[in-house]
Amino acid sequence: MDNNYPFDEEQIWFNDYADEEDDFQIDEYDLTSTPNDFNVITIYNFMESGAVKIPGFQRNYVWDINRASKLIESIILGLPIPQIFLYEEARNKFLIIDGQQRLMSIYYFIKGRFPLKEKRVELRRIFEKDGSIPDKILSNENYFSKFDLSLTQKLPEQPNKFKGLNYHTLGDYKTQFELRPIRNVIVKQNFPKDDSSSIYEIFNRLNSGGVNLYPQEIRASLYHSPFYEMLNRLNMEEGWRKLLQMNEPDIHMKDVELLLRGFAMLIDGEDYAPSLPKFLNNFSRRSRKNTQEQNDYLENLFKSFLRQFESLPEDPFIGKRNKRFHIALFEAVFASICKPIFLQHEFLDSPIDISKIKQIETDGQFIKASSEGTTKKTNVEIRLKRAKDILGIQG
Repeated sequence: MDNNYPFDEEQIWFNDYADEEDDFQIDEYDLTSTPNDFNVITIYNFMESGAVKIPGFQRNYVWDINRASKLIESIILGLPIPQIFLYEEARNKFLIIDGQQRLMSIYYFIKGRFPLKEKRVELRRIFEKDGSIPDKILSNENYFSKFDLSLTQKLPEQPNKFKGLNYHTLGDYKTQFELRPIRNVIVKQNFPKDDSSSIYEIFNRLNSGGVNLYPQEIRASLYHSPFYEMLNRLNMEEGWRKLLQMNEPDIHMKDVELLLRGFAMLIDGEDYAPSLPKFLNNFSRRSRKNTQEQNDYLENLFKSFLRQFESLPEDPFIGKRNKRFHIALFEAVFASICKPIFLQHEFLDSPIDISKIKQIETDGQFIKASSEGTTKKTNVEIRLKRAKDILGIQG
């Protein structure tokens, strides 16, 4: 495994028991969808003001300049482009459901800057820290290049008149570009008021921008909160990166999801019920109400967990057979070891016996509960119980 390139989409660095997850079920709900035609400059202003929120997953922009340039050319010429779907989170607050790559292409073109591919993971961190991309970063050639339209010229005698132009050199076409309307469909959930499960599935089903979104990328938008900011800080901890055996964050936020799953099993594991996505969504939604003190405690609790592995000669959560991170093992060990400490609002200060973790990994009941029907409540309970019994956790 090349740890320097975690953003290789073909790379599978984890062994996830939830790969067989059943289809997500939507309960009864009431939604309205309203079409609106906003012109390009209005959409840009919405994004600039924060009315249209760039979701967490959007920080990893994936289009290349050729594809983005074709979109801009289509808008200038008045060619139809796919409609944008926005979710009305609150009054004058919208999340991008489908169309994030198109909207960001427009945004970057008007800014006159195009993000360098090798800097996009780092740009995500900057966005996380500052809430936006500062002008000093936008103007930094180490992060961005000029956004001059990169368009093919099929015939030498018929040059493409937009090739090499940018937003400020469009001339008479600048106003034409700014005033082009783009269809935006605004989706609003009317019922239920306190459950965004249907919106999660709308993200899942409507996303069609050429790059499929992963569950945690969707949650990063729907449930962003100080709790999620804490998860992102933990995700950069050296001890956590060492356990994962990955130097850089996963571009699809799978590593953040592992932290979420660990905390969800620790705090709400006894009340777990399928499906796993719904369980994690509900936990994320409730965690938005966490106080600063609660988030600080959880952060320090996890750091105390990491400290117990600092001097171990080998990684206890990397499977012997496939050399991948064993998610079920991590969840069970973290939740079992930390549960009594969590209930006492204390921190771990005793070394963890790595031989016990290896014993859990090879335990017949644990293996069976991690191999088939793995997201069923009974199998989740079995994994947590076997980890607790083998580790000798009392209570």
